[in-house]
Formats: sequence, C-alpha cells, structure tokens
Amino acid sequence: MNNNEQYKRIISFFSSLILIAALAATYVYIWYEYYSDAIVLPFYRRGNWVVIVIYMILTLLFFKAYGGLKMGYLKQSDMLYSQAISMVAVNIITYFQISVIGRRFMNFIPVFIMTAIDLMIIAAWIFLNNRLYLRLYPPKKLIIVYGSKNAATLTNKMSVREDKYMICESISVDEGFERIKAEIARFEGAIICDVGGTLRNDIIKYCFEKSKRVYISPKISDIIIRGGEDIKLFDSPLLLCRNSGLSFEQRVLKRLFDIVFSAAGLILSSPLMLFIAIAIKIDDGGNVFYKQKRLTRDAREFYVYKFRSMVPDAEKDGIPRLATDSDSRVTRVGSFLRKCRLDEVPQLINILKGDMSVVGPRPERPELIKKYEKSMPEFNYRLKVKAGLTGYAQVTGVYDTTPYDKLKMDLMYIERYSMVMDLRIILMTIKTMIFPGETNEKSNKLK
Repeated sequence: MNNNEQYKRIISFFSSLILIAALAATYVYIWYEYYSDAIVLPFYRRGNWVVIVIYMILTLLFFKAYGGLKMGYLKQSDMLYSQAISMVAVNIITYFQISVIGRRFMNFIPVFIMTAIDLMIIAAWIFLNNRLYLRLYPPKKLIIVYGSKNAATLTNKMSVREDKYMICESISVDEGFERIKAEIARFEGAIICDVGGTLRNDIIKYCFEKSKRVYISPKISDIIIRGGEDIKLFDSPLLLCRNSGLSFEQRVLKRLFDIVFSAAGLILSSPLMLFIAIAIKIDDGGNVFYKQKRLTRDAREFYVYKFRSMVPDAEKDGIPRLATDSDSRVTRVGSFLRKCRLDEVPQLINILKGDMSVVGPRPERPELIKKYEKSMPEFNYRLKVKAGLTGYAQVTGVYDTTPYDKLKMDLMYIERYSMVMDLRIILMTIKTMIFPGETNEKSNKLK
C-alpha cells in the first residue's frame, strides 16, 4: 500500500480548506471595502461575521453538490467547470443577499470583480492540487479479470483517466483461480468485470486478505443489495431489500417538490418558451410542440410534451428510431435545442400533471422497452418510480453509454434515493446545460 494512501482524506481536507479560506478572504475584502458601510444600517462585529460565515457555507454546499472538492476524482476540466459554476451561483445569490440587507440594488461591479478573482484562484488551486495529487498518488497499476463478455469497453473508459488508472494486464476467468491469484499479487489492485458469482466472491476475499484494491463492475443484483437495510435477528445480521421503490413519505415529499418546481419553472421560463416557439415557426413553419407516448411508473402510458426538434415527418414509415449524431431529420433550431436540452422544457407541464417527476429515469417509448427487454429482462425495473425530466443516468452518462449501463445507473438512483440526491442531480443538470459536451442524449434522443 502507498504510504501516503492513509493520509489522503487529511490532505484532501486541508487542501479544500485552503481553497475555501482563499475565496472567503476575497469576499471579506469586498464586503468591508464596498458594502459593509454602504448599507442602510451598518452591521457591528457579529453581523459582519454572520454574513461571512453564510458565504462560506454557501460555497461549501455548492462545491459539495457539484463534487468540486473531490481531490483526484474529477478531471481537471470537470473540476474547473464544477467550481466555476458553483462560484458564479454563490456570488449571484450573495449579491441579492447584500441587496436585501442594503434595501436596494447595490453596486454589482465589486461582485463581478470578486467573481473574476475567484475564478483565477480556482484555476491556480486546481493546477497546483493536481500536481500535488499526481506526485503523492501516481496511477495505480491494475489487472482486469474478465468473464464471458469482452471487457474492452470498461478498459477503454478507465484508460481515459491515465492520471488514476494504469491497466497493465488482463486475464480471463478460464485461467483458473490459482493463476488469477498469482497475477493479482503482482499489481496494486484488480478490476472484476462480468465474473461469475462463486469465482468473483473468491477473488474479492483474496483481495481483501491481501489489502488489494478491487474495482467491481456491478450486476443488477449488486445494486439491489446495496439499497438494502441492515437489520439484526438476535445475533444474526440480515440485509432487508424492500424492493418497493419509494416509500409513501418519499413519494409525498417528492410530489410536493415537483408541483412547486414545475409551477415556478413554467412561470420563469414562459418568456424563453415564447422565444423558442417563434424560432421554430420561423425555421420551417411546422408545429411548435409534439407529443409522444411514453411509459412512467407501473408501466402507465402518458403523452410526453416537447418542443419539436425534427422535421414533421421524421418517422413517416412508422418505425421508431433513435436519433444519431448529425441526424438529417434534426432541424437547425432543433439542433441547438437538443444540445442545451431546451426541447425538454414543455415537460414541466407533464410534471405539474403528475405524469412525471423532476428527477427520475428518462421515459422510454413502449416499443423500445419491449425491444430492450428481449436482451435485458430487468429493464422494466426502472418503472418502479415516475419517469423524470432529468436523471442520474443523464448527468453521469456519456454519449455512448449503453442501455444496460443506463439501467444500472437508474437502479442506483432508485435504491439510494433521497431528496438531497434529487437536488444534486438538478444542479448537475444545470451544469450539463451550460456545458453540453458529448452526453448520451446526443445519440439516444428521439424525435
């Protein structure tokens, strides 16, 4: 084991503390220099402290929500995006907070300057932090143990992060457990991909015994078990998997949030929706909206609403087809709407009606679900909760995420659901809209 490994959390904590302190120091200067004495009733000592503490708490909450403090976890570009969005959001909220305290719209220029300084601090911190991390924690040398399926896809994805993983060798389960143990002993850890239950358990136990790190590509049953509850029957530990989706209390709280969010969203986005409608009409003169049959909780059918992003006769042959990159059926306006996911905005109506939730598995067409179920009988497990406007698979997947991996991410969301998780996914969705990138929606969106 790397001697520095045991200090990783401590180093990460102090590194994050330095960043928060530097950002807070910038705010302290701006507050005292430009706002403290300019408000109607200036604060005394404790009032100033409270304002500063609130700023630090907001910064920490946004960084935690976007994963911006996970040292070595995100790529440098992703960390920069996450922290930049966090600081812009925090500083906008802080400006309105200052204006409320001052009982008028205060001068915005100091906050703008502070934001620019914050972004420079963040960029420098990420650069130095990454250099430190690579020095203390070089890429781990790993071996991949694979079963009947080709592990090339997982290997390629992990190889993208050369700063974290160094896959040096692969070995098939056909080689036998003794040979596999001998090979694992030569490396810092192992990756287990599509390995049968008994052998997989033996490999995991061996890695535990030898203190070897192990990465496991989970099966559907693994995800269900992870959502289980620890209980004890006298002196016997048990795992209880309720397998009922969300509880009654969770559904009520989620529905209340959906109503408030969708109502506010429709009001605030109405000018944008009007502008999009005009743009679609000018582009080709066709209908602004379209509706399409989808499935939600308990396989109930409903019609999803969207801004039309394809030509009117995109499926004139009656055969449902996934949109592809550079699809000729996508209109000019539709291409922009899809890239920023603005074609989904009318689904706020579906949420208000109760057909959908703000967060949940994306609704699929009945024809496609039948198709997927032929190779993945578990695909309908996603229907234990309402379909969502956005979801865990949408903010964590990439353009070529397979339906099976999307299914696993949707089940992770269902089994580990919390209101906090919903809020984090909403924040990550905002990031995805601002920095669209190559998400799985590019290749998986339908008309």
